[in-house]
Amino acid sequence: MIGVDLIKTSRMNRLIERFGEKALFRFLSPDEIKLVKNYKTASGFWATKEAVSKALGVGIGKECAFEDIKISKTDKGAPKLELSKKLIENFNIVDSSVSITHDGEYAIAVVAIQTN
Repeated sequence: MIGVDLIKTSRMNRLIERFGEKALFRFLSPDEIKLVKNYKTASGFWATKEAVSKALGVGIGKECAFEDIKISKTDKGAPKLELSKKLIENFNIVDSSVSITHDGEYAIAVVAIQTN
């Protein structure tokens, strides 16, 4: 299953300007916030979580919450997904991957999820 999401980075910038770090806590864990360098990074993380929910076909909500999706980095700095036990079991997930890119005013994430 594949999910993709696109966000205009200025939207995230306005959110952070208005609410500060509190805005990030709405969709990121403290460990994820440590990885955020600026509003563009935060935008990529938002797009990633949305793309995961779209790949699962449910959107963000009861079946797939922001907290069920964790983003970390490999030793080489590439993003990687850590999905909750709930998601893995409910959707029979065996593997996942993510790619995040930024271009001009946009952040884009593509997520691939393999299930049984």
